[in-house]
Amino acid sequence: MRWQDFLHLALRALTAHRLRSFLTLLGIAVGIAAVILLTSIGEGLHQFVLKEFSQFGTNIVTVQPGRRSPKGGPPGLPSTARELTLDDAAALRRAPHVTGLTPSVSGNSEVRANGRTRRTFIVGAGPDMQRAFAMRIKVGSFLPHDDPENPRAFLVLGATLRQELFGTENPLGERVQIGSERFRVIGVMERKGQFLGIDLDDAAYIPTARAMALYNRTGLMEINITYEEGVPAARVTDGIRKILVARHGREDFTLITQEDMLATLSNILGILTAAVGALGGISLLVGAVGIVTIMTIAVAERTNEIGLLVALGARRRTILGLFLGEAVALAAIGGFLGLALGAGIAQLVGLLAPALPVTTPWSFVFLAEAVAVVIGLAAGVLPARKAARLNAVEALRAE
Repeated sequence: MRWQDFLHLALRALTAHRLRSFLTLLGIAVGIAAVILLTSIGEGLHQFVLKEFSQFGTNIVTVQPGRRSPKGGPPGLPSTARELTLDDAAALRRAPHVTGLTPSVSGNSEVRANGRTRRTFIVGAGPDMQRAFAMRIKVGSFLPHDDPENPRAFLVLGATLRQELFGTENPLGERVQIGSERFRVIGVMERKGQFLGIDLDDAAYIPTARAMALYNRTGLMEINITYEEGVPAARVTDGIRKILVARHGREDFTLITQEDMLATLSNILGILTAAVGALGGISLLVGAVGIVTIMTIAVAERTNEIGLLVALGARRRTILGLFLGEAVALAAIGGFLGLALGAGIAQLVGLLAPALPVTTPWSFVFLAEAVAVVIGLAAGVLPARKAARLNAVEALRAE
């Protein structure tokens, strides 16, 4: 029998019981739509998180105090290891391929200026921070290269903090008080947005040594190092490790490269996306049960037709292929309907909730349709085999 005849007979059998066929393929459609919708949300979150991290560049190495345990987990507490100091930061500037470095200390404090008070995020940074994290100055300049141990009391405002303290006035040269110390404003940053829940625009940037004094710290929270483009991260970390081990006497610090962090995040988020899609795929089992049910009923209803086909010389594999074709057709049509429904709902969610990143992964779209066809094939096997094994004489005598 030609494949055109197979297709014609399969579609005719489905249209003969339109409502029953529609309800069956609807089960597959709902399952596919759930998979597409959930994976779209998962993939959107995946890309959003990676974009959040990669907006600061990928050629960054972060040095943190404390050694990460062999089994993973956060670095050791600062009290269990030698602290990172400004002298360590100065020594790391001589490491091979290093192009910039910013020692970092941060906290939360009240800021007073122009008769207004606001509690905000305080970042103690070095003059290379602007270039290291791809941040731009809108007005004025960033922190200058001063004596690392005794820098001048300069301050750079984030865009939101400038608006809250000075409105539309020019803040350059104005005095801002943080704790008991007064700082002079020398610049205003362009808007950068949020990073992992921290509003970088609602922040004040001061020299690292001033932040250490403000928060009564003797050590740094971390040192962020940028290196030359195209140089392997492993080569850079080897140079950093040698310098710090020579200074500390042992490896009591943790090196985190942006490349490794992005790769780890990508793997974790990819697994989560697949897991979410698999949860949605459970609903496909309902569709599979529906296909098994309708095909079993179809075999019982069309026993006479099967007997006539066998009597006319139709082979057993032809009967098997005919019923398998009906099952696959049901699943494929339901799959296409589910793809359209899932992608449409995903786009609608993206329009109604712009803050929720939604991206439909086309690889999952094709995979979902392939799974639908396989489910139809698997679900139709038992009823099709039952039909193919019917005795022609007994089938013709059945009512």
